[in-house]
Amino acid sequence: MDMASFNDYEYVFSPLKVGRQVLKNRIIFSPMVSDYTTANGEPTQGYIDFVEEQARTGAALITLGATPVNWDTAPDYPAELNVTEDTRINGLVLLSEVAHRHGAKISVELVHAGRGVHPELIQSEYGLAPTPLPIPGQYPYLKEMEFRDMENIIADYVDCAVRLKKAQFDGVNIHAAHGNLIAAFLSPLTNHRTDNFGGSFENRCRFPLMLLEAVREAVGDDFILDMRISGDEMVDGGMRVEEVIEFLKLAQEYLDMVNISAGLIVDWRAQFFTMPPYYQPHCLNRELSRKVKECKDIAIPVSVVGCITNIDEAEDIIASGAADACYIARALLADTEILKKSYRGEPETVRPCLRCHSCAAGGGNHMSCAINPQLGRGYRYWEILPAAKSKKVVIIGGGPAGMMAAQTAIRRGHEVVLFEKSASLGGALNDINKLPFKGDLLRYTDWDAKQTMECGADVRLNTEATPELVMAENPDALIVALGSMPVNPPVPGLDRDNVYGVRDVDSGRKKVSGRVVVCGGGASGCESALALAMEGCEVTLVDRVPLDRFAGGMIHITRGMLMALLEEYGVRILDDRNVEAIDDEGVHVQDRDWRRETIPADYVVNAMGIRPVAPDQFRELIPETYVVGDCADIGTIKRANHSGFDAAMEV
Repeated sequence: MDMASFNDYEYVFSPLKVGRQVLKNRIIFSPMVSDYTTANGEPTQGYIDFVEEQARTGAALITLGATPVNWDTAPDYPAELNVTEDTRINGLVLLSEVAHRHGAKISVELVHAGRGVHPELIQSEYGLAPTPLPIPGQYPYLKEMEFRDMENIIADYVDCAVRLKKAQFDGVNIHAAHGNLIAAFLSPLTNHRTDNFGGSFENRCRFPLMLLEAVREAVGDDFILDMRISGDEMVDGGMRVEEVIEFLKLAQEYLDMVNISAGLIVDWRAQFFTMPPYYQPHCLNRELSRKVKECKDIAIPVSVVGCITNIDEAEDIIASGAADACYIARALLADTEILKKSYRGEPETVRPCLRCHSCAAGGGNHMSCAINPQLGRGYRYWEILPAAKSKKVVIIGGGPAGMMAAQTAIRRGHEVVLFEKSASLGGALNDINKLPFKGDLLRYTDWDAKQTMECGADVRLNTEATPELVMAENPDALIVALGSMPVNPPVPGLDRDNVYGVRDVDSGRKKVSGRVVVCGGGASGCESALALAMEGCEVTLVDRVPLDRFAGGMIHITRGMLMALLEEYGVRILDDRNVEAIDDEGVHVQDRDWRRETIPADYVVNAMGIRPVAPDQFRELIPETYVVGDCADIGTIKRANHSGFDAAMEV
């Protein structure tokens, strides 16, 4: 293959023939529900803008997120796109037009949730499944599908695919992964039928193959028919890659490409493989896709998804023969220029993705990113336009909020002075990015600090701001980003020599070993406890809140994996306990029934929360003052970045 002289990506930027169409490169925008539809599933202007944002990245194919084939039994998530009626075609054409305007092809991931139907969205009196096996806590009323139900569902898939072709889409992705209806037919874990559609491998394949054949016949050979499938369902009794390969040998007659994922979104034990948090390794499904790709009897292109965070990883996957193309979502959201920067030979300038799942928070939160405040805000923030008047801006604090404010203000043409009292930028990120599973955050911190140092701002390290120092700069605007500090509640013994703050422990400034009690079950306490257990400590985690509030505020899949890892590494969790005192015997706690217990401890970690650093001395120095980040409102890195960005956009 030929490659441009200015980059080293021989494979990623080469075309790929998929059926009768050609993709301009090997990067496919992986499907994500964006929460930009109306209650009726119509695309809003925000949805159209988001599709255009995806196309502007340079991805060869955009696949819009899980889209139900009917609204009676199929939906699995609120705010999904409606493609089930011809009256929707006008709105759908707006999506295909903006994708094609930027040279991208566009597809839709068609899904029937099966037993995973959303309890609040189902419009039928029962859900459909090959075998009625309700998911604990989900919709309990399931019907074993009869043949006429199968015919109806196949007709729904055909109807939606034909409609999308009329709307000038280039293809569809048949979602047969993660435990949904098609996957449930294929899997011995969820298909216990005794008729021609269950039992043997051949019988379990029958309905999916009927469906694929019908869709292919309806849309013709010039329409991409892609399929996502779990290469391994990652639970006992689930489908394994060997059966997946055998199924694909049969299904390829109707398919143009297959996408290899893993896990079950409908089972908490395997959700961590469908939407992998930062505890998972990068490129975690590449060996599954490699096994499929190496099967000489499978002739269609094989793509892979799962924690592919940069173009170097994609290049290595394709060059090594593990896949023909890569599905990527989060990295393309974190930096929408990732493909263009990499193509130009500038991969070091790409903003590293945190894999934090902030973009997939759900629950009515539209698509956004913790570290890219421009994402999902439409044409207004595609470009950072110069300010009407250049101003002198002083920023106090070089944490994430201060750094974002500095970079943004410089891009708008302002003169910026940033005071940071420590010897480096990054603030609290420098304390938590040393944990063994925080490599993504460490890369981001280093990138962010470098970008800030080189953005053109006058960055003054080892300089603690005072009102006098600030006013000596004669600023037109002031952005205060002082951050936060630990809470030290009045617990006797909290000042003992063997009691350390969680930031000191996480950063490695303080070393602990042996029996360790972590006081505080928030996200920082839970992650610190996990890291210490991974290092071999005997860890007890204690908090006054009930267990279901431990690591509160985290995205549910990330929290789920964190809690599973705490169990795996043997962390003892004591909920509903108040820490009363710390002494030579250990940590004294009391539960809600007034029962007391002493937990022996060689070391104690204080993770009992943080509070804002008061900005009062700076708040009224000049009229145009903004308070951002933790000193305004304790929150996440997303809140810090967005508040810093918003303030700089207002200056």
